[in-house]
Amino acid sequence: MLLSTFLTLLSCRAALAASSSSAPPSAYTVPGAFPTSVYGSYWNDPTATSAQPQPVITDPVTNTIFPENLTNPETFPKNDTVDLHPLPLTSNSSELLNTAIAQIAAIATNPAFEGNKCAQCQASLEVAKFLVMAAPEQGPLLAEAACEYFNYSDTCYDEYSVLALGSMFSQVVALANVGGYDGQNLCSRFDDLCPIPPAVPLNMTGWFAKPKPNPLPPPKQPSGERLKVLHVSDIHIDPRYATGAEVNCSQYLCCRDNAYSDNSPDQVLFPAPRYGAYYCDTPLELMLAAMEAIPELTGTADTGFNFSLFTGDLTAHDTDNQYSRYVVLLLSVVIVYNLLKKYFGPPPVYATVGNHDTYVHPLLPSCYHDSERHFHRLYEHISSMWSYEGWLPEESVQYASTHYAAYSVQRPDGLRIISIDTDICEDNYFGYIDSEDPDPFGVLRFLTDELQAAEDAGDRVWIIGHVLAGWDGSAAQSNPTNLCNVDRFSPHVIANIFWGHTHQDQLSIFYANNGTAMNADTALAVSWIGPSITPLTNLNSGFRMYEVDSATFDVLDSYTWISPVNEFPALDNQTEYGPTYQLEYSAREAYGQNITWGANDPLNATWWHLVTEQMEYNSSLVELFYIHESKSSAASSKCTGSCINDTICYIRSGSAPVALQNC
Repeated sequence: MLLSTFLTLLSCRAALAASSSSAPPSAYTVPGAFPTSVYGSYWNDPTATSAQPQPVITDPVTNTIFPENLTNPETFPKNDTVDLHPLPLTSNSSELLNTAIAQIAAIATNPAFEGNKCAQCQASLEVAKFLVMAAPEQGPLLAEAACEYFNYSDTCYDEYSVLALGSMFSQVVALANVGGYDGQNLCSRFDDLCPIPPAVPLNMTGWFAKPKPNPLPPPKQPSGERLKVLHVSDIHIDPRYATGAEVNCSQYLCCRDNAYSDNSPDQVLFPAPRYGAYYCDTPLELMLAAMEAIPELTGTADTGFNFSLFTGDLTAHDTDNQYSRYVVLLLSVVIVYNLLKKYFGPPPVYATVGNHDTYVHPLLPSCYHDSERHFHRLYEHISSMWSYEGWLPEESVQYASTHYAAYSVQRPDGLRIISIDTDICEDNYFGYIDSEDPDPFGVLRFLTDELQAAEDAGDRVWIIGHVLAGWDGSAAQSNPTNLCNVDRFSPHVIANIFWGHTHQDQLSIFYANNGTAMNADTALAVSWIGPSITPLTNLNSGFRMYEVDSATFDVLDSYTWISPVNEFPALDNQTEYGPTYQLEYSAREAYGQNITWGANDPLNATWWHLVTEQMEYNSSLVELFYIHESKSSAASSKCTGSCINDTICYIRSGSAPVALQNC
């Protein structure tokens, strides 16, 4: 066995020795000359050493010769411009719409977006933006489809068709930065899908032509003479109001021939009284009743008012697709302004435009956008009516006709009235384009320049507008109202500010430094929010008169009169009695009992701040204020719990950012 193994090893060694004698070399040097026999022909000299050989190559399948440039490194294409790079087929507009709807539905159900409605909303707006830019006519259809998909309304066509808000919505989405600040702003106002974006820090560099005087000029001395000034707001006259129609309807707006209750579609359950109802706008008979009562109650039947204020909203709360709404708007303008002139003229009525006084409501495009041309005829008509009634000088009329109905009037008594269309601050869809800009319409630039002119001339100023800048922060966008800062021109120029819009009897205070410190010393200006003639919704009908010093133009007292709407049904089917308007309260008497204040001292910002301090000590004052908010309506609720502190906070919020931060 051992011998066999030994012999095997010897034979293996012999085999290895034999194989090693025929092994390949460990290195090989290639000849320096190019092997020209590899190809039949060449484009260049293949034996040259200064360039790569360029053989002529033939495709055996197609029997074609590849061109010379494909063998020359200098001419060989650097990019592929020959091969196909297929793109998707062009979609027609209907396909784009269906795809957009599907994408929005996918975003709504995508788990990656779960719990983030803000991201869902802005992503959906991005889809909408590209659709309306590619196929603008599909924008309203997408708005309708989204409304139906998310079940936002039972009347999606009425609200978002091309005849309603759909066309304007399409323009806004196309122009706005929907993936950024504009989009968050839009989504915050639409069903609170995003948090309200913070106000952009103001850059006031160069905004004011001059610094605030230091020291301030000496205040004007009271004259001891009291002017009477009427404040009427939110009339909302409804030419479609039908006596006997359904009050408690299931659609909007009630008290109309086509209104009915789902519980009784064929029979009226609550007939509309001839003078109005809590769920309806103003019938002509109610407006005439108020017009007749005002001179008698205010003691101006023989003398008239020194002048009057109308802080906007002429028309009813029609939906945007209402038939011939533009004609109805013009009709309302003529009816209301003629009646104001008839009962309160010849002294002027200084009017401003409300959010329901534009067509389509509530839209106000910037002059930088094409849609603005559609609104020229409105401003021209309204300003022409102001001229016809003899309320404004021609210079103011001309400016108003081309500048969003804004104007300034320098009265001979030292008071300057500045009227601005504050609809720019409201849920004006066009205000969401470039919404980081606090003044995209130039209205606040106009206001600032006029305040500077008033300061230079030594005038006192009353500012009038419709949509309020503050209160609870829900009525206005933050950036415009943040710029609407009265600090620079208060208290020596701005005497008072007057708003409407809420239909309620309210008030708010502006403080120095945008409300960083709130006390009697920092309170600068008061904004009076006028009560409405319309009872909508659950409110009594009302109006207000101010007693004003003729030199300082400070308000010395305000009086509010109301008519209880719940008593109107008893006035039907007879002509002996109409509605009763009665004094609800005097501001000085209602809130100033525990404040040390002279009988002729003004109800200025300092006084109203002291009122809020009394409210902190005595909540019954807040409860009284809350009753006055509704004009003592039998349908109003009570203010309890958090409502007490909220109301005080709202009174102290002259601008929306202050309210949103503090309340």
